Amino acid sequence: MVILLSDPLVSAVPVCDGGVPFVRLGAEFGAARAWVRADLAERLGWAREALPAGLSLRVVEGHRDLARQVEIIDAYAVELRAADPGLTDAELRRLTSRFVAPVEVAPHVAGAAVDLTLAGPGGDLDMGTPIDATPEESGGACYFAAGNVGAEARANRMLLGRVLGGAGLVNYPTEWWHWSYGDRYWALMTGAPAALHGPVRVRVDA
Repeated sequence: MVILLSDPLVSAVPVCDGGVPFVRLGAEFGAARAWVRADLAERLGWAREALPAGLSLRVVEGHRDLARQVEIIDAYAVELRAADPGLTDAELRRLTSRFVAPVEVAPHVAGAAVDLTLAGPGGDLDMGTPIDATPEESGGACYFAAGNVGAEARANRMLLGRVLGGAGLVNYPTEWWHWSYGDRYWALMTGAPAALHGPVRVRVDA
């Protein structure tokens, strides 16, 4: 069973934020130069070193400010409501959280998550869907374990999972590209007693 970010189990996880600073990822992680917590950046470095020669991690997003998170939530909720006007508020919150986290538990807002893909000399590898493909437009192929992707995409996802999981990150299973460390979802999935990072309204740049 997939536990979604809207599940009360996630919001029940306590947060003990020790104030780990933000750092900007180097150009070796792509042109976005995303801002993330320093401990996440360190683990991304470990994962990058574990890749086969010639491959790299291209990070497209790290920390996301609160206003942008709310914009994404609202826009996707409008799409879902238009497709099914009969959705209750609880159903809408649950469905929305497959693609974007509620603010209070949002890993990106905590600086504890990245959206990323594998890249090689010729560009991004085949991962089955683009980053940020919704469940509706991808027919569910955005789920990490989706069965409706080709063999090459499946192999690439498994490689991504091995190197990132080996570095201590956890995947949000509805989005193959979303990996986090230290947030509430990570704590729940790993059995940690508390999250290391909570949402921040203003990023303190290193």
